[in-house]
Amino acid sequence: MDAMSQDPKPRAGYRLMHVHAHPDDESSKGAASTAMYVAEGVDVHVVTCTGGERGSILNPKMERPDVLENITEIRRQEMERARDILGVRQDWLGFVDSGWPEGDPKPPLPEGCFALVPLEESVGRLVALIREFRPHVMTTYDERGGYPHPDHIRCHEVSVAAFAAAADPEQYPEAGEPWQVLKLYYHHSFNKARIQAIHDAMLAHGLESPWTERLENWVDEPEWEARVTTRVPCSDYFGVRDQALLAHATQIDPDGFWFAIPRELQATIWPTEDFELVTSHVGPTVADGVVEDDLFAGVTLGETMGA
Repeated sequence: MDAMSQDPKPRAGYRLMHVHAHPDDESSKGAASTAMYVAEGVDVHVVTCTGGERGSILNPKMERPDVLENITEIRRQEMERARDILGVRQDWLGFVDSGWPEGDPKPPLPEGCFALVPLEESVGRLVALIREFRPHVMTTYDERGGYPHPDHIRCHEVSVAAFAAAADPEQYPEAGEPWQVLKLYYHHSFNKARIQAIHDAMLAHGLESPWTERLENWVDEPEWEARVTTRVPCSDYFGVRDQALLAHATQIDPDGFWFAIPRELQATIWPTEDFELVTSHVGPTVADGVVEDDLFAGVTLGETMGA
């Protein structure tokens, strides 16, 4: 079939924004569904709140003095490679990584870091990007940050506030024309049902599970698990996800737990990426007990609040 006779991309004109704390988060959370939507013609915009400057080097092969000395530039280069692999556009929100405080009691966060920047400043920057890009759907982290890194929690706070403020003409008038994002989602990458299912399948195949210790210490929270509303089938793009992960060489050990589970097993046991619908201005809402398989469910181009 030649290019002239191919069907147009079914999602051309749709726009999706992911707001993440650090470079590599876009590849470890929702990357397969991102790649799928890009392949379908969706314009996907990743906003990265910080440069990951204070992140630990998690790949032993990259623990070298030259890497430590140039970590800021290296992480930017890693993000560029992942961005190209996923096919997304990407902007830096422009803040500095807060780091992971360790100790008991934990030390204060470094002055000027993302988690300590006044909320109105960081929200204003994100509002400007929302009004410029005009996404129909937006994703970010839950109120726990996915895990309690100060930048992840701040990313949640900034994203939720900007989602509301972007539509309000009285807030940040200098940031462009108001724009109502139609749907807001939280990532639920590490819900227990998924981890348990993959763990059980690994053991059934005679393989060592990377989740054994985590499951032994898992505190069951049925109400938290029940918050997943949306499971997006995207297993055909797990390979793209893995390539995007590997682009972040300082953060991802190719011999580590990320790649301990055979991709074919993942695709068979849990072929989706999972989200929580938090706010919807179209179609059914969370209160209606909505169950979805698509982040754009209910979204039609030309909606009065999100054309």
